[in-house]
Amino acid sequence: MSQTDDAPRTEAIPGARLRWWTELPLIVLVYGAYSAGRLLARGDVSTAVDHGLAILRAEKAVRLNLEHPLNRLFTREAWIGVPADFWYASLHYLVTPLILVWLFRRRATVYRAARTWLMTSTLIGLIGFTLLPTCPPRLLSQGHGFVDTMAQYSSYGWWGGAASAPKGLGGMTNQYAAMPSLHVGWALWCGIMLWRHGRSPYAKAAGVAYPLITTIVVMGTANHYFFDALAGVAVMGVGLLLTKPVMRLAARIKDRVNTVLAGGSAAAPSATRSSIVSGECQTSPGERIPRQRKAAAPHDSGDGAAAPAR
Repeated sequence: MSQTDDAPRTEAIPGARLRWWTELPLIVLVYGAYSAGRLLARGDVSTAVDHGLAILRAEKAVRLNLEHPLNRLFTREAWIGVPADFWYASLHYLVTPLILVWLFRRRATVYRAARTWLMTSTLIGLIGFTLLPTCPPRLLSQGHGFVDTMAQYSSYGWWGGAASAPKGLGGMTNQYAAMPSLHVGWALWCGIMLWRHGRSPYAKAAGVAYPLITTIVVMGTANHYFFDALAGVAVMGVGLLLTKPVMRLAARIKDRVNTVLAGGSAAAPSATRSSIVSGECQTSPGERIPRQRKAAAPHDSGDGAAAPAR
């Protein structure tokens, strides 16, 4: 049995072949809903700060406070901090779409399940932003010892003091959507896709390195706590578990919509199509050109039997 036998078949299913002009609007719609939801999910600032401090205290209690040493390193060493800021501000929005396009073009048999997994996890993350607005480390008061490296090195890039948002557009993003970290979640998804479906050792190495480096970057730039990163991994795990049920539900909805749109027309041809073409020409199954068949009159003997057609 081949490695992809248990993967969802897309091109083998009649009428299920994926088209870019249907996939692209779907992805744009989900990402638009995600972006709009982030803006609408802005919670009270004091509540977000309380949640951030609670996470920081929990990490210190279990000795997993990794943000402080990383942030000090990124702040002190510009040759580390500046590339990290570029990594945080750009790769999140470049690598993920590129992996989607690669799967669509080169790994069509797994694309639909992979896309469903990513979108389901993204929507779960949106629920997390809504229920648990969290102040990232960089927005805590200075007494907590964090430096916003995006603001410190803003002269090197297009971003300002509002995370990865371009300068002057900080109001277009929700800076308290830190829990879970979808930077880490999406990077993990990309890494798994590269590891499982990449054929070269370089692709597999990138599949390991990309989520690990992203996790370090989000903490070193003071954009996320370590627990935010763990929550991003958990969200992707829940999304993976829900992928098959979501695909089955989507298939049932699609079938029902197609049935409603068809309006029972599938049964109409067999019920309404007549084999009679004209008064004296008929067709039989398998015939393309009607042949003339005249119905014979009953025999004079009165037995009522019709003569066989010629």
